[in-house]
Amino acid sequence: MPEAKLAREAEICYATVAMVTDFDCWHDDHDAVTVEQVIKVLFENADRGRALIQALAPKLSARDHVCTQGCHTSLNNALITAPEARDPGIAERLQAVAGRVLA
Repeated sequence: MPEAKLAREAEICYATVAMVTDFDCWHDDHDAVTVEQVIKVLFENADRGRALIQALAPKLSARDHVCTQGCHTSLNNALITAPEARDPGIAERLQAVAGRVLA
């Protein structure tokens, strides 16, 4: 899950949403499914995913509190290189995700 690591490094809250599309690959009591059935469920899940984002986005953007899990401060102790030993070019490239702790 590289996206989870990248989100953490950018101090972004992250959650995984998983939707099953092929029940016969893990459920012993389930009959074999066809490609058509898998694609049908895949499209239904895409609709569910879009609905989830539409419902969730306004709620997340309206939050006025900080993350209780500490996502917004996860870089506080991540940098151990002394400021005077940091490569200015690398520090400049990292401004978008780590500017708060590089200042």
